Amino acid sequence: MSNKKPSISIGLPVYNGENFLKHTLDSILAQTFKDFEVIIADNASTDSTEKICREYADRDKRICYHRNEENIGAARNYNRVFELSTGKYFKWAAHDDLYASEYLERCFEVLERLPSVVLCYSQVMFVDEQGQQIRKSSSELLNLNSTKPQERFQRYLDLMFFGNLGSGKRVSESKKYVNDTSSSTLTKDTINTSQAKLDIETFDDHPGGDRWTPIFGVIRASILKTTPLIGSYLNSDAILLGELALNGEFYEIPAHLFLYRDHQETSARKHNSYYEYNMWFNQTNKQKMILPLWRWFFEYLKSIKRVKLSWSEKIFCYAQMIRWFYLMLPRLSKELIINFLLVLNIQEVSFGSFKKKVPTRW
Repeated sequence: MSNKKPSISIGLPVYNGENFLKHTLDSILAQTFKDFEVIIADNASTDSTEKICREYADRDKRICYHRNEENIGAARNYNRVFELSTGKYFKWAAHDDLYASEYLERCFEVLERLPSVVLCYSQVMFVDEQGQQIRKSSSELLNLNSTKPQERFQRYLDLMFFGNLGSGKRVSESKKYVNDTSSSTLTKDTINTSQAKLDIETFDDHPGGDRWTPIFGVIRASILKTTPLIGSYLNSDAILLGELALNGEFYEIPAHLFLYRDHQETSARKHNSYYEYNMWFNQTNKQKMILPLWRWFFEYLKSIKRVKLSWSEKIFCYAQMIRWFYLMLPRLSKELIINFLLVLNIQEVSFGSFKKKVPTRW
């Protein structure tokens, strides 16, 4: 690899990714934009991931392979690829996702043309294990284009937590996309309706539905360096997006150039409880009380304090968090009650004929 720093660094953290890794690397290497590096951090995989990575690194000098001696947890591995990167712009790439060939080129053009934009991403096409289309993401995921940080932050909170969350409108929109491929930029047009139904049923596992997917967009590295990156707790990607929104505008490319592979082995589907999911982020979370909603509240406050804003802008953002706390209070209270029961090792609550298991997600 030459001493010239690449324009874009692609960080690819992976653990036991042999099933899809070749497809993802081929998708990246097929980009029309060529000035990039790929930083792979192998989290002590036990399958053929290492062999695949070394083969591709030998084939293309833009690929740099690193292997952790032990599994350091997903969050630290995601942060490691950024710490090893050298590009002006940075993007995370999961080992099982795919990209249209013009993805990097179009994101790079936007970021070079619009210095106020800190994150550029495209709309998403969800595909299954075979790469067949499942559904399209909703439009306007996190298109935060206000020049005022407090307005972007308010819009971000509304979209991520309160915009049609759990409503019938969201589900009906998802079902509509199942049968609509007219605006797809992809060549495949087969829709797996059974998988689409499964996806709709688990649509609300993440607080923002599809709105977390811009975390896989192209980000200004200089801004990303000022953040804590990916935290070792549930849905920390959403917190990072909130802090990025305070730093600058988001730009959404109105085309489905990002193919998110949705299957049973994804982290969200594989880990059936918040406790298991927190363990995936960081194994040191073992035996710790899981209070993700309360954690999010305090992390947002830290983000507002950390970002360089005027006092009036900070006051407005803090006021938004007071509003967030009020609207989320029922869920915050529920979280405390559930964790109290779990600490007492109470797995089921019963009153007469009423019986209910204590949920592992809330």
